[in-house]
Amino acid sequence: MVESIEYDLIICGTGLAGLRAGISAAQKSPDIKIAMVSKVQVMRSHSVSAEGGTAAVLFEEEGDSIESHIYDTVKGSDFLADQDVAERLCREMPKQVYQLEHWGMPWSRRKDGRIDQRAFGGYSFPRATYASDKVGFFEMQTLYDTCQRFDNIEYLNEWFATSIIHDGQRFLGITAIDLKSGAFYSIKAKALIIATGGAGRLYSFSTYAHSSTPDGLDMAFRAGMALKDMEFVQFHPTGILPSGILITEGARGEGGYLLNNKGERFMKKYAANKMELAPRDIVSRSMITEINEGRGFKHETGVDCMKLDLRHLGDEVIKEKLGGIREISIKFSGIDPAQEIMDVRPVCHYMMGGIHTDIDGATELQGVWAAGEAACNSVHGSNRLGANSTSECIVWGNITGSLAAEYIKKGVPSTPWPHHLVTAEEKRIYDGIFRGNGDANPYEIRQELTDMMNEKAYVYRTEEKLVDGLKKLRKLREQTWKHVDDKAKEYNTNFTNVMELDSMFRVAEVVLIGAINRKESRGAHARIDYPKRDDTKFLHHTLAYYDPKEPIMKTHPVTITNYQPVERKY
Repeated sequence: MVESIEYDLIICGTGLAGLRAGISAAQKSPDIKIAMVSKVQVMRSHSVSAEGGTAAVLFEEEGDSIESHIYDTVKGSDFLADQDVAERLCREMPKQVYQLEHWGMPWSRRKDGRIDQRAFGGYSFPRATYASDKVGFFEMQTLYDTCQRFDNIEYLNEWFATSIIHDGQRFLGITAIDLKSGAFYSIKAKALIIATGGAGRLYSFSTYAHSSTPDGLDMAFRAGMALKDMEFVQFHPTGILPSGILITEGARGEGGYLLNNKGERFMKKYAANKMELAPRDIVSRSMITEINEGRGFKHETGVDCMKLDLRHLGDEVIKEKLGGIREISIKFSGIDPAQEIMDVRPVCHYMMGGIHTDIDGATELQGVWAAGEAACNSVHGSNRLGANSTSECIVWGNITGSLAAEYIKKGVPSTPWPHHLVTAEEKRIYDGIFRGNGDANPYEIRQELTDMMNEKAYVYRTEEKLVDGLKKLRKLREQTWKHVDDKAKEYNTNFTNVMELDSMFRVAEVVLIGAINRKESRGAHARIDYPKRDDTKFLHHTLAYYDPKEPIMKTHPVTITNYQPVERKY
């Protein structure tokens, strides 16, 4: 039996974008009922792992400018960013930094008491506003604390959303499993904000939490919304070995060096002006080039890597500004970065792609918005600059929360509830997965899938590898992995893990097909067989629509306002 509950607004995801949306909606309409649905506890959302900073222009009197932030973002995107969207981010963000401060955000300070900022890759001014190297954790704590002021926000922690219910034109609700009881629910609502984060666990070497799977993206995809620009995957230059945990760009912002096996700061060959603070796509490619040309190191696990040297920064700077990564390095690599050089390698860190939205975060389905990394409003184009992602979460969390509340206040006509869609979803997950049969181990299949993505769709790509990867994905998908051995109702992580894998197959296929079709090198998508950017054929966004056979691929224009594409040099 399907149980049913009702709210006005559902927010799926309780990271930075979700919490900011909840506050914005509750402020706009104190009388609407808001459900914050998350498959984890609020403070387990992956936003807590953001380390380095949040980009905003705060010191125009010292030489920074909004115009400079816009151009840095557009240039960093390799001219695939929608320029009106980049402008909105840069104009909105300064007031959000001060709003967070008023809510209690403990920003790091200059000696004179003003908010401090650090240098980050691809910027022409230090504008990464930081809180030691734990900015995401403190932002999350600040927003979660602020949410407690609103009686109309209710938390459905450890609920796993499985599908979006709609009538073909308009959103009506979702289906979800209450993990602690195992009960299956339909949750009726007038509006939805999807803020479920990125899909980085498509790769086994990844900075993401293990919960960062593409369930939210897939839910929108199956409901008829497009996924946009999924071929653009950011590989952060400095994932620590062997775990892949992030070493913040702030380590290089504070003056850290990247070294090859000749002891050279090799970035002078690739980005002489910016050195270690070139955009992430350029630094990651430079590292892999050094490794491929024999100037890398071998980690004790046999993996190729480069070195990150922070020793010259001194013990005090590391403890004050990089204390979190010092602790991570000691715990997970047995190295104190104040004393020894760290082993690092490019690691899957961010998805520029996501659910296709307009400048306001509205999707193609009426009543549904998306915000944060789950969305693709095209602010980052083909390569995101560091510190712009937490900014995006906060700006579009605020925008979408307000717009969804306005939409609800205007009145949404009632529509007969489509019970047949709920029944079909129940059949899909319970008959198709929970009660399924098979002898393939879904955990082994997941490992093979994510290892394949590491190997075939990494920093440098070729047609041969991508096509081979797609064939392997489809072979793996045909195996009999859709079964759940644990038959418990309560907290059945075996069940949720297999549902996650189901989503991973569909979204990974979109990544690979998008990468095969884009026969150029742009931003984070680097094709060895097509090494040049091709604005004549590929200055467009990629859209993927769901079809049971394979995704239907389309294109979408890029919005260019002030800056014509030029060659990108640093």
